[in-house]
Amino acid sequence: MSQVISRRVVVRVPSGPESIETVEAPVAEPGAGEIRVRIAAAAVNPVDLGVAAGVFHRLGMVHQPDWTGLGWDFAGTVEAAGPDVELRAGSRVAGFLDGFDRDHGSHAEHLVVPAANVAAVPDGVDLVAAATVPLNATAAAQAVHLVGEAPSDARRLLVTGAAGAVGAYAAVLAQERGWQVTGLARAADEPFVRGLHVGFTTEPGRGWDAVLDAGALQEPALGAVRDGGRFVGVQPAARLPEERGITVEVIFARPDGPLLAGLLERVAAGQLPTRVHTVVPLDKAADAYRAMAEGGVRGRILLVP
Repeated sequence: MSQVISRRVVVRVPSGPESIETVEAPVAEPGAGEIRVRIAAAAVNPVDLGVAAGVFHRLGMVHQPDWTGLGWDFAGTVEAAGPDVELRAGSRVAGFLDGFDRDHGSHAEHLVVPAANVAAVPDGVDLVAAATVPLNATAAAQAVHLVGEAPSDARRLLVTGAAGAVGAYAAVLAQERGWQVTGLARAADEPFVRGLHVGFTTEPGRGWDAVLDAGALQEPALGAVRDGGRFVGVQPAARLPEERGITVEVIFARPDGPLLAGLLERVAAGQLPTRVHTVVPLDKAADAYRAMAEGGVRGRILLVP
């Protein structure tokens, strides 16, 4: 059997978009419980900017000897499956990788991943659109789980960054837990946020029963929580200390195939949004990272091999 050689986007000495390069490397055959995916599209997320800039290297979370692979989200087609895998070649799937210390990422032509970490992409959902869902929707669902069910007498929830990828999903999902949700975003994003059927504000204010800080405001968002309320952050490397009796949680998104399957079904049903900002060829990854770093992006930049 001939060995598969695949392109992947990496950094050797991370220093931002200028340090990004594309290399070729062999792809292993899938082992027990694994699949090899030919990637159709992979999203660029804020966390990717941090890896490319060396943020997590400096925190001691990356120890790769040659290069560090970039990218988390992906959607594509199963090319090969190892033993004990029900998915067959040709199946359309989506998922995301976790962890920082790896020599490969989803910004590549191929990936070998545990089959349990992916979900089938429903008919009618384009693979490019599907690639915007896994990391952000899973993180939102897991963050909403940490917020928990709304008490009958304390239901006011503020979601910061409500126009962003994680925040928009969280704003929708939290309503199903009984929360009266208000989204915090810029004034220009008001139509989109209100379209999620939630309230809208441009200032965090004070006295919220709970805050889901999808916008990573950190201290200002914690300060908006009433005494004895709940706070859920999205920066595991910068967990805030508890104060004023506030319960502080932080989400570190982990792959969950069954959870993602349900979220993708909801995308197919039109209940959760997908937003594609633009599509960029894989070999122009550095340009995509620069555009993401400039800010103002609504939706996801997708790298397509």
